[in-house]
This record gives sequence, C-alpha cells and structure tokens, in this order.
Amino acid sequence: MKASAVQSYHRRPAVAGTFYPRDAAEMRRAAQELLQPAVAASIPEPATAVLCPHAGWLYAGALAGRTLATTVIPPRVVLLGPNHTGRGARQAIWAQGQWHLPGFDLPIDHAFAESWMKLAPSLVFDVDAHEREHAIEVLLPLLKARQPQLHVVPVVLGRMDLGACLALGEALALAIRAQKEPTLIVISTDLSHELSEAAARELDRVAIKEMEAVSPAGLYDAVRAHGISMCGVMPATVGLAACRALGATASELVGYSTSGDVSGDRGRVVGYAGLRWAERFVP
Repeated sequence: MKASAVQSYHRRPAVAGTFYPRDAAEMRRAAQELLQPAVAASIPEPATAVLCPHAGWLYAGALAGRTLATTVIPPRVVLLGPNHTGRGARQAIWAQGQWHLPGFDLPIDHAFAESWMKLAPSLVFDVDAHEREHAIEVLLPLLKARQPQLHVVPVVLGRMDLGACLALGEALALAIRAQKEPTLIVISTDLSHELSEAAARELDRVAIKEMEAVSPAGLYDAVRAHGISMCGVMPATVGLAACRALGATASELVGYSTSGDVSGDRGRVVGYAGLRWAERFVP
C-alpha cells in the first residue's frame, strides 16, 4: 500500500472495552495501578528490548506493567507483534499517521519506518494486518503512561522462515544504529495456549531458556521441535536477532505467570512471560 493512500488515516481501537477499559479516565487509572507497584519498588533501567504478554489486562496486565515499569521507555518504541487475524501482509508496518486510543493519539515515527523499510524491502506498509489486531494495541496505554512523548513504529508479522526473521531483525538493528536518539524494541507475545499449567510451564521453560540465551535460531527451532503454541515466535525471533546485532548479551526474566493465576483454572491456561535484554544490567 502506498503511504499517500492513508496519509490522514487514524487507526481506531480494536479491543478497547474488552482487553482494557474503553473509558479514557478509567483506562488511565487502570494503567497506573498496573505500573505503580514496580515503579515505586525499583529504579527503571535502560534496555535494548523487552518482551511483554498481550492478553487482556485482567490476566496479563500486571506482568506487562511490571516489565515496562522497570524499564526506561524512550520516546521512540518499535513494537513487534504477531498476526492473529491472518489479514494483510506477512511483514506489515504501519508507516505513518496516528493510532487513536481512548483519550489520546499516538504519532507514528514515519522517518524511522521509512529508513527501516529501505533496509528491509520485504517490510511493507499494510493497514489490513493491523486494523483488528490486538497484540500491539493492548500495550500502548501502558507505554504512553510511562512515556508522555511516545511515538511508535508498529509491525505485525505472520509466518516467516528463519532466514527472513534474521534478515528483518538485522535490518532493524541497522536502522536503530543510524539514529541519534535511543530506540526500545517491544516484543508482544503470549506463550503456551490451552494446556494444563504443568505442561505449559514445562514447554515455556524451553522457550524462555532460548530467549534468555539471546538465541533467535534456538527459539525458532525449539518452538517447532516441541510444538510450543507461542503466538509471537516470529516477532520474538526478529527481536532477538536485532538484540544480537545490537550487542545485547544480558537477559533478565522479569516474571512468569499463567491465566490460571487469575481464573483458578489450572487445567487450561495461557502462559505469560516478561523479559528484558541489554548489553548489561546494573547488578
């Protein structure tokens, strides 16, 4: 899609009122409640990338909030999410305009998007992949609460082979290195789906181990070999490839939880993790 076709297009909320509150004041209050405990308990640290879950705030908001609250959020954030709808391009960037959420509009960092697209010809400006997708949207109010000057680069990824994931991540690293200002990568994914809690935890440990090792190929292969139903394996593989290219070798598991912690149903759960990567973390 040519950028001129949607020059004034605002992406409207797709999951306000279901995944997070629709009312702007209520949304702000809820976001602060999710962020504040970690903000009060620790000093945020810079990071190359973070991984957050994208389920509704009732289930995964506390872990997403803790992950973002313990991280320095710069004004520019690149968000990598999976394509749950199956619509649009496999590598779909929203390259300009604004995203509307309750009470505010988020500008797209058009200049950064254009620079990345030049380095990665497979990355195309595509609206369809984004319009009904929740994985990025659900994190935006939390990011906005942490960084009032936020501008974003949203990318939705469908099925890709490992080579394509590595190439896109390495191009992202080149685009980030070309900037004078810092850029944070936010990877949006849940882990195992619809398994018993015991089975989910066992499989999720396999994926988390590869992510802690900053191994994009290791994660990609492990998910395939073990049949891990991690919806955001493509975004995570791309994000890990960018981390490696940017020199990030330190990793931190912020936390792990499941939907069963809220629902009480341990027979069928979804797994959630919060992780961070950097060149180093302060001991």
